[in-house]
Amino acid sequence: MPSVSETYKFDELTWPEVNEAVAMGKIPIIPTGSVEQHGHHLPLKVDHLCASSVATEAARRNPEKALVLPAVTYGYVHHVMDFPGSLNIHFEHFIQYVLDICKSLAYHGFKKMILVNGHGSNHNLVDMVARRLIVETDASAVFCSWWQLLKVNPDFDKQWRESVYPGGCSHAGELETSMLLHLSPESVRKDRIKSEIAKTNKLGSKYVWTDLFGKGAMGLIEWTSQYSDSGVMGEAEKATAEKGAIVFEEVSANLAEFIDEYHGMKIEPRTPHQDPAPTFPLSFPTD
Repeated sequence: MPSVSETYKFDELTWPEVNEAVAMGKIPIIPTGSVEQHGHHLPLKVDHLCASSVATEAARRNPEKALVLPAVTYGYVHHVMDFPGSLNIHFEHFIQYVLDICKSLAYHGFKKMILVNGHGSNHNLVDMVARRLIVETDASAVFCSWWQLLKVNPDFDKQWRESVYPGGCSHAGELETSMLLHLSPESVRKDRIKSEIAKTNKLGSKYVWTDLFGKGAMGLIEWTSQYSDSGVMGEAEKATAEKGAIVFEEVSANLAEFIDEYHGMKIEPRTPHQDPAPTFPLSFPTD
């Protein structure tokens, strides 16, 4: 059996080995995703597969400092429910569920953790999990949606992106389709790949537009079926497995590099500034 320093999958540890991992300062990585429609050509597993694959590869590259947890595979997809196969988790249930996982890790002694999200509508919820973890425990948390790690190097998009901006890289578009062609090519219905730009992006508004790598000043919240007929938002036909491999390498390498940075990062203590000191504990309701 591999040693604790060589093991990068959390659920392969025994409980005494968890204590060793805590002593080593290992950082748990929690992938989050969803089960939802991704057009006619991609399977329902896209979001949790991408998040879990990136997190697992980064942990594999840095096993002495990281442990990847099994993915939270279901997410908040209420607005997608006009498309069969989408499985929705109430946003409050999602927050509480992921927070419970993080609190359990903190209770066992892990004081730093990383949330890697793969579903756009989970992003604000993962943000809230990280915020609540910090104020409700003595642990620290950071979070991202995995595609944000592609913005670390500003010119990286020139190595792979060919789709129109904005709108070519959104749901089931060039990026996600490329990732699946790399990670799970057998699950892509290649004869059904068809591009569709979201109707919102076709409005020509300088205020309302969206892309995985940017958005307009005004956020227009709609049901998915209001802005897409196929469930696709992007130029899926410009996807290739080669692009997926380039992107997967970049995002995994960046996450592995951040693990090193976060592992050595000093988390400063709180400094209350009330004078006189408060006369009762800070305890706002959170449930």
